Amino acid sequence: MRPIEQASYWLATRPHRDAVTLPGELCADIAIIGGGFTGLWTAVRLKELAPDARIILLEQAVLGYGGSGRNAGQVSGCLDHSHQKAIAHFGIEEARRMAAVGLQNLDDIGGFFRQHNRDCDYTRTGQLFVALTPAQVDDARENVAAATQIGITGARVLSAEETRAELNSPLYLGGAIDPTWGIVNPIKIVDHLRDIATEQGVQIYERTPVTALQATRSPVRVTTATGTVSADKVILATNAYSHHLAPRLLRRYIPLYDYVLVSEPLTPAQHAAIGWRNRQAVVDGRTFFNYYRLTADNRILWGTSEARYYPPNRVAENCDHSETHYTALRASFSRHFPQLADLKFPYAWGGPIASTTRLTPFFGTLAGGRIHYGLGYTGLGVANSHLAGQILAHQVLGKPSPLLDLAIVRHSPLPYPPEPIRSWAVNIITRSLRRVDAGNKPGLLLRTLDLLGIGFSS
Repeated sequence: MRPIEQASYWLATRPHRDAVTLPGELCADIAIIGGGFTGLWTAVRLKELAPDARIILLEQAVLGYGGSGRNAGQVSGCLDHSHQKAIAHFGIEEARRMAAVGLQNLDDIGGFFRQHNRDCDYTRTGQLFVALTPAQVDDARENVAAATQIGITGARVLSAEETRAELNSPLYLGGAIDPTWGIVNPIKIVDHLRDIATEQGVQIYERTPVTALQATRSPVRVTTATGTVSADKVILATNAYSHHLAPRLLRRYIPLYDYVLVSEPLTPAQHAAIGWRNRQAVVDGRTFFNYYRLTADNRILWGTSEARYYPPNRVAENCDHSETHYTALRASFSRHFPQLADLKFPYAWGGPIASTTRLTPFFGTLAGGRIHYGLGYTGLGVANSHLAGQILAHQVLGKPSPLLDLAIVRHSPLPYPPEPIRSWAVNIITRSLRRVDAGNKPGLLLRTLDLLGIGFSS
């Protein structure tokens, strides 16, 4: 199995740059731990709000090594996993507010990179929801109705023929289109944010894993293998890795691994055989769904949300690959697109996700307000990490922002149980969800969890 920097298409195809490690003992106003989307967006937004602040960012491997360099590059306007879930979790008025914030967020991301003259292959192609069963056709109608109810314009239901005209699979029975979504090269976001943050004066150190946090007094002492940073405030931007430094956060999320394939570039004939002229991000209607998109060089990224949990809460290199998932992904691709059954997938990898019970991120502080955190994107971090960066920057600096009044900021999700109950719960719920995807109705367990607003999918 290849190291993740070679296995992930995004990481393997980025331009090489030598990493600089922490050189010794340094002081900062704010230290950021984690060099992915959250850490970099937070650094940039902090510098905009407080240009003179001394900011040091530490990354254990290379920037984007975690989920930021391993995702599908689908950019969602939803702060929750769907507009229906937002209504169920937060009520109609808050769901409308979340929808408006989510759409503005997509505009702001594009505007930011245009302002800085940076190209991230960001295009607002929309999202295609595809139905594989009659029940999912009904789901498509409900998705569009919920989107319309909270102010999303342009969403519409598609017939089987209309869906296949967009993307030609014999499995599609219908679908829906949401024009607000986009696709992006996620590692280009990381690299451009690195350059912008560096130009602003942020000090960035890679290959610098943090081994300890000492926050019994001020300043907080951040210890690494090559030096220490003393900082007035620390931001944990470590998402699924957060429990390595702050174990108490683990009760609010569960670390899971999603797995992804990326193909060879399609030939013109192969591309013509499936259509996909509008290049939408795609997701199907199952609980454990496939998600897919085209890259800028016309490769197919094919992933699964049937995430794997490695007890007890393991996030490590030996979780980065799963041949079982890769075999299932290749088989599902052949079923969806038999006309491309011979397509090869030279890239295959897994990535860690922090999943919360309500499928939305959460925020808070530790050590008497000296340590701030934001995490738990449940697979939607490409866009929502931009909001998290703004939220964290305003919180750390004590500056007001309408974003701080969002329910996802003010209220934490329900906790997960500890081990060994956690492993048992994951296994029994996974079996229940598989039965639903096979066509059975949800049993008492899933209906009860739904009433409690608890979701289980990445």
